[in-house]
Amino acid sequence: MTPLRMCAITRQKKPKNELLRLVRVDGKIIIDEKQNIQARGVYLSKDKEVLKNLKKSKCLNRAFKADIPQEVYDEVIDLCSKIS
Repeated sequence: MTPLRMCAITRQKKPKNELLRLVRVDGKIIIDEKQNIQARGVYLSKDKEVLKNLKKSKCLNRAFKADIPQEVYDEVIDLCSKIS
């Protein structure tokens, strides 16, 4: 059975393999495709409609407990769109 994780935007629990994991390593946010990097991470739904709400919800600020610039949100949305 796959462990459940919560999407930071929708707050819905889904199997871990259905979500994207972002991690913050040395102040930089990257996509953890294998979901095994030892760092603070946040899970996001792969649904493009949900990703549109990423910037509005500012969930990365809460999840990483830091002020994340808007440019980073744009980069994350672009990267996630290419992967999903």
